[in-house]
Amino acid sequence: MEEKEDNMMRIKVNRACHSRMTMILLFILTGMLTTTIANAQKKEFTLEDLNYGGTRYFQMIPENRYTTWWGDVLVNLDALGCASVDPKTGKETKLFSTEDINAWAGLTDSLRIYHMYYAEFPYPNEPLVLVQNQQERMLINFKDGTVAWRQSCQDEQNEEWVKESRAVAFVKDNQLHVTTADGNTRQLTTDGSREIVYGQSVHRDEFGIEKGTFWSPDGKRLAFYRMDQSMVTDYPQVNIDTRIATCEPDKYPMAGETSHKVTVGVYDIEKGTITYMNTCDPTDMYFTNIAWSPDSRKLYIQELNRDQNDCRLQCYDATTGENIGQLYRETDEKYVEPLHPIAFLPWDDSKFIMQSQKDGYNHLYLCTINKTPTDITVKQLTSGTWVVLDVLGFDTKGKAVIISSNECNPIQANTYSVEVATGKRQLLDNGRGWHNATLSGCGNFIVDNYSEPDVPRKIDIYDIRKKKTFNWLTAANPWAEYNAPEFSCGTIKAADGITDLYYRMVKPVDFDPAKKYPTVVYVYGGPHAHNVHASWHYYSRGWETYMAQKGYLLFILDNRGSEHRGKEFEQATFRQLGQIETQDQMKGIEYLKSLPYVDTDRIGVHGWSFGGFMTITMMTTHPEVFKVGVAGGPVIDWKWYEVMYGERYMDTPQTNPEGYEKTSLINKAADLEGKLQIITGYNDKTVVPQHCLSFIEACIEAGTHPDFFVYPGEPHNMRGHQSVHLHERITQYFEDYLK
Repeated sequence: MEEKEDNMMRIKVNRACHSRMTMILLFILTGMLTTTIANAQKKEFTLEDLNYGGTRYFQMIPENRYTTWWGDVLVNLDALGCASVDPKTGKETKLFSTEDINAWAGLTDSLRIYHMYYAEFPYPNEPLVLVQNQQERMLINFKDGTVAWRQSCQDEQNEEWVKESRAVAFVKDNQLHVTTADGNTRQLTTDGSREIVYGQSVHRDEFGIEKGTFWSPDGKRLAFYRMDQSMVTDYPQVNIDTRIATCEPDKYPMAGETSHKVTVGVYDIEKGTITYMNTCDPTDMYFTNIAWSPDSRKLYIQELNRDQNDCRLQCYDATTGENIGQLYRETDEKYVEPLHPIAFLPWDDSKFIMQSQKDGYNHLYLCTINKTPTDITVKQLTSGTWVVLDVLGFDTKGKAVIISSNECNPIQANTYSVEVATGKRQLLDNGRGWHNATLSGCGNFIVDNYSEPDVPRKIDIYDIRKKKTFNWLTAANPWAEYNAPEFSCGTIKAADGITDLYYRMVKPVDFDPAKKYPTVVYVYGGPHAHNVHASWHYYSRGWETYMAQKGYLLFILDNRGSEHRGKEFEQATFRQLGQIETQDQMKGIEYLKSLPYVDTDRIGVHGWSFGGFMTITMMTTHPEVFKVGVAGGPVIDWKWYEVMYGERYMDTPQTNPEGYEKTSLINKAADLEGKLQIITGYNDKTVVPQHCLSFIEACIEAGTHPDFFVYPGEPHNMRGHQSVHLHERITQYFEDYLK
């Protein structure tokens, strides 16, 4: 009986358990089905959504607002007009509409202004807005609806207008011109040509140089560059759009070859005279970071030798051109890289801020001019194992300099106030993410446009005086309706076993840890760039999401040699580009191989420019690892790259023959085993086509077989919708040979 009752009890329990398990299974299946349906209902991305050249790209980035400052008044710039913004409430008050501007200026048809995104408010206490069309720039009084001033701007190139005198400097037909406020135009030069270049960026945009004209604070003197490149060899670029292809040569000074000569002139509007600064012999010298004294009488130039290891801050009399003397000198065993002009304190003409990496990290130094213009006292203002990323301006009332730095975290950018008297720092944002702040005219307010890995965009208005923040915009997630991948960030140790390297990982959409996935390493790896920071999705490129949607895992690592980590980190690659970088990238591969969901038999690599160089370097150095690669615009041999960049990191082929030999990919053509596609712009003036063509020739001789594709007429990067085509091609190559 007891045994029978026990059996009956077991049957009841089993039935109950079975019923319960059935319910659990039904619940799980229902949940899985619901998730599957939900995912199925979400949209799929296309390259038209994710690529900057795509037709829907601007609908897929987080909502933004475009602003400028009218003194301490924040102005919202919009297609329909401009409005002032209350920093306490965010309430907007209309200043004028775009139609108002067109009506007040009498602009019709093709001369109409269609938006206000480029409007400027140059005078803090005057209701004047600066606008421009194809024919005129105008100052319009938006209080009384009249045109206060207008100036012709037809056919201007490289123009720079100055609010103090309302003069404009510009280049036309290779000659430098100045038009004064009364409309009188004077041609300053007569020998301008493709060989004698005036008023434009020199030294191939290195050393922080972005332009070639520099107005004095009073707007009455113009400093300008003159570059003689007649001695520089032509590189034979070809235009195939003519009936018979024509040669359009480009002046391209290669490493170890003859470089151009630069001089600096000053034009005096009132006297109508030009005076050239009496610098040292410009042969094999770089003149950078031009700055004016507050009284507009002296000019400061950072002068760097061709070996780029000796930089001197020189002062010149702007009226006579005479060298007043040297204020500061910095040397380094490897290289010195001046990137920022000095900046005088608005409240003290005897003091200026200088930036330097001399203690190992880019920091601020307060320089005080003593009894003579060249007698200065230098005091370090900021210090630490972090980098000052930028100087945003000055808080005049608080007597502080406002900076962006990565003190909070190496992959962040945060805004700080630094008291000039004490060096005391105060964080002005939330201490997270990647912040792009702009400072008001007197330094009383900041508009802070930022994102975090899981925050698409926020715009805050910060009152420096009251230390209060108002959130003006919190953007919605534009990807909410799409099936997006998972973005993560972490660190691994570099090949030195000590240094932390940051990586980003993008896992496949609908990731299943039990599966094995083909993996693509996206690489850049070179100086003055990084791939991982704490903005939305950890700064991930749209193409990575597209590939994750197709079932790939993406891995991106910032190796030693990349930016924002200090001098030792950046200079580790000196004279041997590609070697340390590859060692660090292979540490990333070790990490990937430790992950059970990475298919180690299906690892690919892709990069552009320096990343193209790294792609081929990694494929030929470790052919056992990389099955497929796509190298865009790759440097093949550094002796074919430009003087300034190439010699900074590699010295010359004459002084470092071993380094050039070791890093040349010509010597590695025979080591290519995997499938490699090389892509280039046919008219690339940055990494000239000689690189790709020479490597292909070497591969032919070695019996290896890369694929090759060119974009006719395109420069170093594909423009417009051609970028969509480019990424379709890159994607298809991995689909064909890696998946």
